[in-house]
Amino acid sequence: MQIIEQQIKTKLSSSAKFYGYIPDVSQEIDPAAERPSVLICPGGGYVMTSDREAEPVALNFVAAGFNAFVLRYSIAPARYPVALLEVASAMKLIRKNSAAWHVDPKRVIIAGFSAGGHLAANFATSWDRDLVTEYGYHADEIQPNGLFLGYSVITSGKYAHVDSFKNLLGDRYGEPELMSKVSLEKQVTKSTPPAFIWHTVSDDTVPVENSLLFAEALEAHQISFELHLFPKGGHGLSLGTSATAIKSNGYGLEPTVSAWRDLFVAWVQNNI
Repeated sequence: MQIIEQQIKTKLSSSAKFYGYIPDVSQEIDPAAERPSVLICPGGGYVMTSDREAEPVALNFVAAGFNAFVLRYSIAPARYPVALLEVASAMKLIRKNSAAWHVDPKRVIIAGFSAGGHLAANFATSWDRDLVTEYGYHADEIQPNGLFLGYSVITSGKYAHVDSFKNLLGDRYGEPELMSKVSLEKQVTKSTPPAFIWHTVSDDTVPVENSLLFAEALEAHQISFELHLFPKGGHGLSLGTSATAIKSNGYGLEPTVSAWRDLFVAWVQNNI
C-alpha cells in the first residue's frame, strides 16, 4: 500500500495536511483497477481534527476496496472559508493524480464527521459556486460525486452546535448573511451530489435534527440520499468498534451503529 503525506496550500493557508492510503494494484488480479475514493474530514468542533475519525476510518475504507484520503484541515484561529478552500485543493489533488493513484474519477466522495461533516457538506453545496467564481477553482477538477455525513453539524439555527460555528466564524459569528450561508440546509442546490447520512437519535451534542434538516433539503431538490437513524448512542462514535473506542473509558464502542460501514459500501456500489 502506498501512503502519502503532503501539505495542502491555498490562497489563504498552507497548514493543512493531506494523507493518502492507496492499496497496490495487482498485476495478477487487475492491473487496470480503478477504485472509488473517499476524502475524509475528521470532526472536532473546528478546534481539532479527531484521530478517531481519521486513519482508523481510512483503513476501514481501504479494507472495503476504496482509496482513502484524510484531510487535517485548518482549525481555529483559522476562520471560514480557510478549511473550505483546503478541501477544494485536496479534491483537486486527488483528481490530478487519479491515474497514478488508481482513482475512479466518477466515484470520488467527500466525507465528514461532526464538524468535519459540516465542512464536507459545505463543500458539497458550494463546489460549483463561490469556489469557482471567487477563488479560481475549475468545477470539473473539484466536483464531488457523492457525500458521506456522520452525525454532522449542519444548521446554524435552532438545533445548532453553537461552539462549532463560533470557532468557524470568530468575530463574524452572528452576522445574519454569513450565518445563513453556513447553515447548510439552506444551501442545497440541484448540483449537490447524492448523499449517505447517518446519525443517532440520542445524540446529545449535535441533535439529530441536523441530519433531518439536510435530508429534507435534499428531498426538496430531488437529490438522491440514504438516511440511517440509530436509536441509541452518543456523539462521536466513529466506527462504533473497539478500533475507535476510547481505551480509558470505552466510549465509542456501540455495536448498533457499526453497521454504517457496510451500509455505506452497498450505497456506493448501487448509487455512485
